[in-house]
Amino acid sequence: MKVDPIVDLKSIKSIKKLLSDNPRDKLLFVMGVNSGLRVQDILALKIDDVHDVPVGERISLREKKTGKENVFILNKEIKAALDGYLSSHQFNGSDYLFKSRKGKNYPLTTFAVTKYVKRWTEAIHLTGNYGAHTLRKTWTYHQRKTFGVSWEILSKRLNHSSPSITRRYLGIQEEEVEEILLNTI
Repeated sequence: MKVDPIVDLKSIKSIKKLLSDNPRDKLLFVMGVNSGLRVQDILALKIDDVHDVPVGERISLREKKTGKENVFILNKEIKAALDGYLSSHQFNGSDYLFKSRKGKNYPLTTFAVTKYVKRWTEAIHLTGNYGAHTLRKTWTYHQRKTFGVSWEILSKRLNHSSPSITRRYLGIQEEEVEEILLNTI
């Protein structure tokens, strides 16, 4: 199923505000839209993987889908959400960062994250098709559109094997294509 990115920065702020009383879900959202990682790789993180990691530090992981090595770096936004979450509960270092409420030590599932993302986007009245992969697509969209990052760099970051896969993530709108037709040389 194809999902949409959240293209409006105001909507991203609205979801963060909506989640301000739920540190775990806020961290999940913030990490998803700030890391470019697949949700399944975020869900595989344990407390020990991120606890006491300073802003700018590299965290290595192996992607579940591809088996490739990847890294992510805690930025200020992720670190603030992480500190808020870790200070709200007692944790064991071997616990999953996004522990399921089902008991024992199981992480949330991608299916559960899809339900959360749908709930969050509905709560702020976004129309479109949203799910767990929306978080990664939102990161990609804003890296390109807001920060001007080239598709080649995004492709490398996303660990894609071909440019055609990356193109599906870029969220290029028809209006953008038509806009360039007005450029004069």
